[in-house]
Amino acid sequence: MSTSQQPDPRDRPARLTVGVVGAGRVGPALAASLQLAGHRPVAVSAVSDASRRRAAQLLPDVPLVPPAEVLARADLVLLTVPDDTLPGLVAGLAETGAVRPGQLLVHTSGRYGVKVLDPALRAGALPLALHPAMTFTGAPVDVQRLAGCSFGVTAPEELRLAAEALVIEMGGEPEWIAEERRPLYHAALALGANHLVTLVAQSMELLREAGVEAPDRMLGPLLGAALDNALRSGDAALTGPVARGDAGTVAAHVEELRKHAPQTVAGYLAMARATADRALAHGLLKPELAEDLLGVLATGTDGIDGTEGDAR
Repeated sequence: MSTSQQPDPRDRPARLTVGVVGAGRVGPALAASLQLAGHRPVAVSAVSDASRRRAAQLLPDVPLVPPAEVLARADLVLLTVPDDTLPGLVAGLAETGAVRPGQLLVHTSGRYGVKVLDPALRAGALPLALHPAMTFTGAPVDVQRLAGCSFGVTAPEELRLAAEALVIEMGGEPEWIAEERRPLYHAALALGANHLVTLVAQSMELLREAGVEAPDRMLGPLLGAALDNALRSGDAALTGPVARGDAGTVAAHVEELRKHAPQTVAGYLAMARATADRALAHGLLKPELAEDLLGVLATGTDGIDGTEGDAR
């Protein structure tokens, strides 16, 4: 659904009081975004000093109260806690009678759909799963980044339009994810975004080791172009020594990494194998060059005789 396709006014959520349980990086940003849309944050629960600071920065003058009190005050409650904490939190809130009939209960976990909210559903709550496909910093810029951000939406069919309308009010793009597909959806996002941060951080460390004074400046244009090419062209954007079948170059890489950053070797080999498989499947890596390359990737530098392209 595009933001240009506004929901029918009858499906637009009424102005709601909003509560946040778990003032990590996500909850305060979403509540602040809902506030811009006309809803009213009324309560936040926060435990750590960092979460209290985030709440104060993004939701000034909103009182900090225990989770049960958040539910007592709010029509719409955002459960923005770690994935592994969510089932126990929901069960505890339901068991203690904190959940009110007709209350919108929204979690932001990518892993779970709405079944994790079943204890609250039995208590009369209206369950929604709204996961923003965005990385959060805990700073005010997060609210701006929600503009155009895709949300993985899962909800009972009768609440689908209300869920999508809330996402649109936050500036997001709703993307419907079936309940049984949530773990796969979340794994895909983690593979792309979380692992990217690790790869970039490792690359910057290695560039510094190689004497580059500003690795961020060097990598910025390169990675920006690579990301753009990948999003536009998929596997056709593959390039570099693995896609070309330069076994000797890859062997030299592995040897240097073993000397200067042995902790990166396993990751380099794993990504190189995946790249080789995709390049071979899409006709980018010539089969006659693949044997030596795959030999290098299977054994690291073991058995390399130093001859360019003759890795066995």
